[in-house]
Amino acid sequence: MKVEVVVISNEIIKPSSPTPDHFRRYQLSFLDQLSAKIYNPFVLFYEIEDHYGSKVNEISNKIKNSLSEVLTLYYPLAGRVKNDRFVDCNDDGVFFSVARVKSPCHLSQAIKDPLPSELDNFLPFKINELTEFAIDVQLNVFESGGIALGLCTSHQIVDALSSIMFIKTWVAIARGEADHISHPEFVSAKLFPPLDDPKFDSAIPPKVISKRFVFEGSTIEAIRSNYEKKTCLEGDRRPSRVEALSAFIWSRFVVATSYNDENSDKTEKVYVVTHVVNLRPKLDPPLPQQSLFGNIYRYMYAYFPSTILSSYEKDDYGYVAMKEIRAGLEKMDMDYLRKVQEGDDVKTKLFNKYKEELSMKGGELISFGFTSLCRFPLYDADFGWGKPTWVSATSLVYENLVAFMDTKTGNGIEAYVSMKEENMAKLADDTEFLKAVSQL
Repeated sequence: MKVEVVVISNEIIKPSSPTPDHFRRYQLSFLDQLSAKIYNPFVLFYEIEDHYGSKVNEISNKIKNSLSEVLTLYYPLAGRVKNDRFVDCNDDGVFFSVARVKSPCHLSQAIKDPLPSELDNFLPFKINELTEFAIDVQLNVFESGGIALGLCTSHQIVDALSSIMFIKTWVAIARGEADHISHPEFVSAKLFPPLDDPKFDSAIPPKVISKRFVFEGSTIEAIRSNYEKKTCLEGDRRPSRVEALSAFIWSRFVVATSYNDENSDKTEKVYVVTHVVNLRPKLDPPLPQQSLFGNIYRYMYAYFPSTILSSYEKDDYGYVAMKEIRAGLEKMDMDYLRKVQEGDDVKTKLFNKYKEELSMKGGELISFGFTSLCRFPLYDADFGWGKPTWVSATSLVYENLVAFMDTKTGNGIEAYVSMKEENMAKLADDTEFLKAVSQL
């Protein structure tokens, strides 16, 4: 499938009411300062029984008017970041475009096992090229009916959960339910005070490709059950769907890319699994999930030296990973979070130091990251014409990264995977990995 869109209009959408003077300066937090200068992308597909032209203005106006209204609540998103320190909430607005989808003609063709790189065409900008706009929206209209709403939100200002809560509020306003929504809370800089020099590493990522793999609920359940039996996890809690699938994908990556490695006996390797962790429920007292605005996350780290892995059978790597991921998540406790609130992300510092020391010894650190949007209410995004037929991510920017999203049924998981092309080919050839992937 080749996606071809032609932009037919561009404009700036401003808040429906001016931001009061005492809200004009929104301070970025320490965690905002550490976040990558990229966009969080979503594409929401809606089946609308309408041929191109007859309802475009009605749909476009509803989206624009509700967007203008929601920006009065999420006013930092209509402003401009200054010196990586604060947002000037000047109501300069957000970018909005309308595009005609020339190919494919039908929405059903666009969502039939697409490549993430093709989904990029539904976005107004490239996600790795942050512009002055904190939000960019593109309304893509299919000639034979249906729309795709592409949305980019600046990761410098908000994490994925804040983006989803913004969407939830936006669609509620569009449906005329503004009186029943939670308002955002802008207190992240008080919880995580900013630093003068946060030492953010803005290294340019290597060239990677992205693919999407779907895992059925029954397959994930089988993986969870196997790990539950063999890992002897502490406590009564079963491995979560995301924990189990993370361990499985990482283990197959290691197996697939370690065979026939000529330098395996000469180079010290350390594998690191990272997981994005939402800090809202972990702080004491827990922070509000639905309303706290900003980047409220950090990373869990689990280390796997190749010298340790070599003592296990390759088919047992997943069980080993499952235990270490669980242990790493348990270490995201209040002692660690207090240090983060003081501007000292000790775990990330140790990771960077370890990576540097290993490199100086001629070794190699191979990191593999996971982030999950599972159980978030993306499929509740109803502007008034029904819930999305499908909600997707797009290409990913960084190497060895996996983003999880629920399937529409909520039982399965879609995994967006990015890595170097040669490693992707090896993973896609791995027999055990292919057995688990749904054949669409």
